[in-house]
Formats: sequence, C-alpha cells, structure tokens
Amino acid sequence: MHPPSRQGYVSITFDGQGGGSYNNSKQWRRQSCWRKWKQLSRLQRSLILFILVLLFICGISLYPTVTEHLRGLTGGEQEKDSNSVLKPVIPHVLPEPVKKVQPLLPEQPSQRKLSNKRGPPALQNRLQRKGNTSDPQDKAADIKKEEQEEGVISWHGAVIDTHQATEGATDEKNKEDSLANQEANSTKESVTDWLEAVREAFRHAWKGYKDFAWGHDELRPISKSYSEWFGLGLTLIDALDTMWILGLKEEFEEAKEWVATQLTFNKNVDVNLFESTIRILGGLLSTYHLTGDTLFLDKAKDIGSRLMPAFNTPSKIPYSDVNIGKGTAHPPRWTSDSTVAEVTSIQLEFRELSRLSEDPQYEAAVAEVMKQVHKLEGKLDGLVPMFINTNSGQFTHQGIYTLGARADSYYEYLLKQWIQGGKKENQLMEEYLQAIEGVKKNLLKKSSPNGLTFVGEISHGQFSPKMDHLVCFLPGTLALGAHNGLPADHMDLAKQLMETCYQMYVHMETGLSPEIVHFNMHQGSTRDIEVKLADRHNLLRPETVESLFYLYRFTKDHMYRVWGWEILKSFNKYTKVSAGGYTSVNNVRDPDYPSPRDKMESFFLGETLKYLYLLFSDDPNLINLDQYVFNTEAHPLPIWPSTA
Repeated sequence: MHPPSRQGYVSITFDGQGGGSYNNSKQWRRQSCWRKWKQLSRLQRSLILFILVLLFICGISLYPTVTEHLRGLTGGEQEKDSNSVLKPVIPHVLPEPVKKVQPLLPEQPSQRKLSNKRGPPALQNRLQRKGNTSDPQDKAADIKKEEQEEGVISWHGAVIDTHQATEGATDEKNKEDSLANQEANSTKESVTDWLEAVREAFRHAWKGYKDFAWGHDELRPISKSYSEWFGLGLTLIDALDTMWILGLKEEFEEAKEWVATQLTFNKNVDVNLFESTIRILGGLLSTYHLTGDTLFLDKAKDIGSRLMPAFNTPSKIPYSDVNIGKGTAHPPRWTSDSTVAEVTSIQLEFRELSRLSEDPQYEAAVAEVMKQVHKLEGKLDGLVPMFINTNSGQFTHQGIYTLGARADSYYEYLLKQWIQGGKKENQLMEEYLQAIEGVKKNLLKKSSPNGLTFVGEISHGQFSPKMDHLVCFLPGTLALGAHNGLPADHMDLAKQLMETCYQMYVHMETGLSPEIVHFNMHQGSTRDIEVKLADRHNLLRPETVESLFYLYRFTKDHMYRVWGWEILKSFNKYTKVSAGGYTSVNNVRDPDYPSPRDKMESFFLGETLKYLYLLFSDDPNLINLDQYVFNTEAHPLPIWPSTA
C-alpha cells in the first residue's frame, strides 16, 4: 500500500529502489572497488601487494641516482668550465725517469699484499726467465730494454704508449733536472722519517723494558714481566751503544746510572762464555770506545777476568759455562763438547781487552783456541763441523757442515780478526778464503722455479736444502771482505744471497722471516721456499738487516734501504706490544694470529734496531767501517792502528 501524497507535490515511487539504478557518486565508486578487491582470492591479493611493495622499494633506491644524473645534465658544463680553471694541465707524456734516483717508497714489482689467503706472493725483483741474475741494475736495464722494444716507458708504475703519446716530450726533457732534485729531496725526507721511526721503535721497546723488566735480563712484554738468564741486566748492557748511536742521551744516562750503581759481577751464577762475551764484554768495550767513559772499561775488565777460568781445560778449548762468582767452569751437564762457533767467536773481544788492559793473557787464551782449530783434521774444503771436545780438543759429531747455528760466526770471525789486526794475520785471511770456496763448492745451490741462490747443509755426504735465518749474516760478511780487498766475486755472491734472505721475508704472509726455511730444487716446483711447522717462529733476529746495512754502505743502492723499511714495518705490525716492547712470534705464516711468544730478545735492541738505524743513516762516519769492526752482537770495536 502506498502512502498518501502530500498536497501540492507530485510523488513518484519506484519499486525495488536501487535495483538497476545508476549512481556516480565517489562513495559508490569506492564501494565498488572494495567489492572487486574482496572478490579476489587471497593469493591474488598477496601477489598484488608484493608487486606494489617491490616497486616502492625500487623507486626509493633509484631516486638518488636519477636525481644526480639530472643534476649532472644541467650543471655539467659549468663544472667543466670551473675545473678547467682550477686544475693544472696534465701533460700527455711522462718524462723518462732519472737514473740512480729512487722514489720515496717505491713499489716493488711484486709487492706482497697481506691477506688471509695462504701461500706466498710472487717473487719480488726477479724476472721469470732462464739465466736470470740477482743484480738489480741488470734487471732494471733488461726491463727498460723490453719496454722500449714494446714502445712503452715505465715511470714508477705508470706505463705510457710511446707510439700514441709523443706530443710534448721535448718540453718534458727540460724538466728532468727539476724532477730529479725534487725526488732526491723526497728520498732524503723519507730516510729522515725512517731514522725517526727506528728511534721511536727503540723508545717503545725501552719503555716496556723500563716499566716491567728494569735491571733484569729480558722483557716479557705480553705478561708485563721479565725473565732471567744470567741476572746481569743483559738487555740494558746490550743496548748501551745502540742508545749512544741513536742519540738517545736521556735513556743512555738512565742506563749508565744503573751500570754505575747496580751492576755487579760478584754473583754465584753460571753464565755462558760465548753469550756473556759477545753481549756483556763486547757491549762494555764498545760503549767505552764510543763515550770514553772509563766506567765501562773497568766493568769490562771485571767480567773479562771472571770469564778466564773457562780456558782451564786439558785441551785449552774452553768450557761453555763459567761461574763468575766462584771462579769455576764446566761443560754442559749432558756433554763435554763445546760448539765450534762459540769457542771461535770470542776472539775480537778478548784481543781488544788485552790491548786496552795491557794484559796479554786474554789474547793468548783465544789465540790458542784458533791455533788448535787450525790444525785439526775433519774439515771439508775449509768447512768445520759443529762440535769440539774440551778434553781431547778434537772435532766430534763429524760429517755435518753448515753455516747456520753452532758454526756460523766461526767464518765471520776469521775475516773480522784479520781486519781488526790491520790485515796482517794472513793465516786467518787464507782460512776464510778457503772456507768461502768450500761454501761455493759444497753448499751453494739454486732453488726452483725462480733460481734463488741459497746456502744449504751437508749431513754425512747428503745435501739438505735447509737454510737458517742465521746464515743471512753471510751477504754482509762477503761484502765486508770484498770492501777490504778480497775477490770481487764475493760482492756478486753477496748480492745474490741478500736477495734470497729478503725473499725469506716477503714469502711469508706477515712479511717476517721464519727461523729456518727449506728450498725446493725439483723441476716443476711452484714455490721456492717451504717452511715446516716447527720452524715458523721469528725471534726478532738481526742477520738480514745487518747484511742490508753492509750492502747499502758499500753499494749505495737505495733498494736495500727500502727492503729494511719493509722489514721494520712488519716488525711494527706483528710484533709490537701496545704496553711497551716487542715480542717474538711463533707463526710468521698467520697474519691474523702470529702467536706471540712473550719474549723480547736483548739482541733486538743490541743489533736489529742498531743495524736498521745505520742502514738509514746518510753519515758514513757513523761507525766508519774503515775504522771499526762489529763483533757478532753488533758492538763496534776499533780496528787497530797500523803501528800496533
């Protein structure tokens, strides 16, 4: 039934209102879209939402790139104009490098980059070709020749095609002198920085010793404590002349005060004859000569006299151990042998003590040792076994010949005694020359694949490609001999062995040499150097930087300085202890954890840092090698006047 109509109005009513009607309102449209969305399945709705979210994320990530591109299109020309005014014109052709001038810190051809990846880097400074040599100048000349044939010029790593870049070369030649001067100044500045880096390393090591081990033998930097060997302040005495040479006068005065007031040798303690001679007696004699202070000479006389009971043996070959308080001596508990290196590497110090004290007993005792060794049978072309019996005076454990531990410094002291005495004792010189020929004949080999020259060992007729880091004293000794008039080919061999010793560092992931390496000699080898697990430790030894010092002093080749700088950086990176001091490490193959041994050997201050400083010094009169000879612990002793 319809409702009554109102008067004055016409009312029209449709049944089923909304059915089939048209409504264009916004609300209706929203309701229509929502109804369609609801009609979709759950999977369809999820897929649409995922696509929308993905598009949103892509838009956000691309926004900065698009806007920067648009900005570059509008402002590119203005920026180009601005840069053309502010920046200097870069020439198309680089000038030919000036010869004999090294860069500030030149990148070596195969510079090792430290990483977690195992295995050695490519060899540095070597050409992969048959018949290559170790002479850096020859290699540089060959490289330059090859590059010129290919139409390129190399300038500190930049390679320029000379066929395409010839414009402006004439103008650049006029600038060579200026560039050479700038580079020479840069090199001088870098070496000054390196010298200061050595001083800083010494100060850091000394801080640890002073804070945690003052007056004791050796620092244990990790545990911030000390270890005793003789109880004689070994590190302090070993470092005295180093502080003087480095110009660390404040530290030197502190140490001198301790020597004057605290150092006493009147102790009931056993000391090793060899170690106490080269470190304590040698260090005191050296410091006396550098400073002129008789305090050190008096202490040297005291320890020297207390070591003399070691020579009271049936054979005159000294015992290894002396009780400096009781005045008694004895061999080790397990044998009556002494090592050949130990009994023949105390001569420089005792000879000098006799000269200064005017007491001939010291020189006579060590001269008798050399006389006995000279006439012994059992040598191989001048090479000596490792052990000698204190009762019989004969070589023992014969058949093993090495330039490593227990024999090394015998050869060093043959040459250095000859130099110390003014080159008059020809028997010493002849024995040294014979020994070097024996090395060439029996121990000198080349590795595979890169032909590194190395010194191995012989054990009962069998050759072993084993080489101790200790053998790296040999390049420096050979160079010293050549400098003093011995055959010139000794210098050639010194350069080859110097490169090998350097490769023992760069082959390792930490840039530090292991204690012992083995060289591959088999054809088809992929690497020259192998290191056994038990040989991977580094004791902060000085032999390689010692030889670098000699090679640089005699050749002036800046390359040797660069190698020394790389070694110092590796010491700082992997052995420096933040609280003070440096530590030996167990594993030079693991840059992530080289495993510190918690010990700073006294020779790190007495030798390693001293030789690095002398390597970087431009002053040839800072320990002039025509006036001084170093003992095997890097303590300089004077060469005797010709009238002596």
